[in-house]
Amino acid sequence: MATIKPFAALRPDPARADRICELPYDVMSTEEAREIASGNPLSFLHVSKPEIDLAPGTDPHSEAVYKQGRINFQKLVSTGALRQDDRECFYLYRQHVGSHTQTGLVAVVSCAEYRDGIIRKHEFTRPDKEDDRVRHIEALNSQTGPAFLIYPKQKAIDDLVTGILTEPPAVDFTAADGVRHSAWVIAEADRIQFLEGAFRRMPNLYIADGHHRSAAAARVSQDRQGTGHSAYYLNVIFPHDQVRILPYNRVLSDLNGLSPASLIERLGRVFHILPEGNATPASKHEIALYLGGRWVTLQFLRQFTEIADPIERLDVTLLQTHILAPIFGIDNPRTSKRINFVGGIRGIPELERLVNSGDYACAFSMFPTGVEELMQIADAGGIMPPKSTWFEPKLRDGMFCHLL
Repeated sequence: MATIKPFAALRPDPARADRICELPYDVMSTEEAREIASGNPLSFLHVSKPEIDLAPGTDPHSEAVYKQGRINFQKLVSTGALRQDDRECFYLYRQHVGSHTQTGLVAVVSCAEYRDGIIRKHEFTRPDKEDDRVRHIEALNSQTGPAFLIYPKQKAIDDLVTGILTEPPAVDFTAADGVRHSAWVIAEADRIQFLEGAFRRMPNLYIADGHHRSAAAARVSQDRQGTGHSAYYLNVIFPHDQVRILPYNRVLSDLNGLSPASLIERLGRVFHILPEGNATPASKHEIALYLGGRWVTLQFLRQFTEIADPIERLDVTLLQTHILAPIFGIDNPRTSKRINFVGGIRGIPELERLVNSGDYACAFSMFPTGVEELMQIADAGGIMPPKSTWFEPKLRDGMFCHLL
C-alpha cells in the first residue's frame, strides 16, 4: 500500500515563476550556478546553491552556506515571491519539451514507507551527499526539491488527470532551455479522496531520480520522530509510461596501451562489428563506438546477452564486465579517473567534441535503460550500476516546497 497525502505547498508567484524556478542543485557546478543566477535575485539557486552569494572558494558545505540559504529562502517568502497555500492540496506538474510531455502528481509520501521498501530504490547513496541534503533541509526547515517517483500506469488516474489538464493552469512558463512547466492545483475533496484511494491500492512506488533527497528526508524524519510535517516528503510521481530515460554515455581518456586496430580486434571477441555505424544505437544490446573520427556499431554476441539476471544483462553492466574492466583496465568506474560520464541531454555532438579535442580517446554511445528494467530490478531489491539512467526533463526546484 502506497500512502500519499496532500499538503499546503509553498509555490512561486505565477508572474515571477520563470525567474524563480531553476534546475536542480546537483546538475550544475557552483560556477555555472553563479553565472545563471547573475543579475536575478529571485533565482532559486540562491537557496539551493547559496555558496554563489559568498566569496569564491567558499566550502559549499560550510555552516555559512546553509545559513545563507536560509536567509535567501526567508527573503523569497517575506517578499511574496513564494507563497504558501492556505489548505492542503494535491498538484499536477506537467513538463513539455519538443514532442515529449509528462505529467506527474505532486504529493508528499511516507518516510516510513521509504524505509520499509514500499518506495523502491535502485541506487546506492553516498553519505556525504545525504549529509548535505539533511543539513539543507534542517537549515530551511523545508524540502525544496522534490524526488522523482514512478507509479505503474493506471487508466482511472489518467482519466482524472486528463480532465484537470483542460482547466487553466495556476503556473505556466517556458524556461530558457525550452522546457515548458505548468502546474494545476487539486483542492477538491472528491478528487483528493479518489487519488489517495487509487494510490492506496498500489503495492509500490519507484524512485527514478532523487535517492539522496529521499534518504535525507527519511533521516530528518527519524531525527524529529515524525513531528510537524517531517513524517512525509516531497515528490512528483509520474505514470511509468510517460517518463523518458536518455542514455548515460561513456568517454575514456586512453586506450589502455592498445592501438585502435588492436582495440577493434579485442572488441570483435565480444561484438558483431559494423564498421560503418550510426552514432545512436538502434536497440538494446547495441552500442556505438566513436574512435578515430568515425562511428562503429557494436552488437553484443548472443552468448553475452542470454542472462537471466536483470542487472547482469543491462547494457551498462555488459559494457563494464566485458569491455571496460578486461580491455581498458577500469575495474571501478565510480573511482577511476580514466572514465567520464556524459548525460544524454548533451547528445552525440558532445561525445564527438570531447574525443576530437584530444581530451578523450574514444566514446561509447549507449542505448537507454528501459523504465520496465528499472522497476524489475527495484522489485528484486537490486542495485543498478552507477550512471545507468538519465531522466529528462529535470524537475525544477522552487516549483513546490514542503514546509516541515
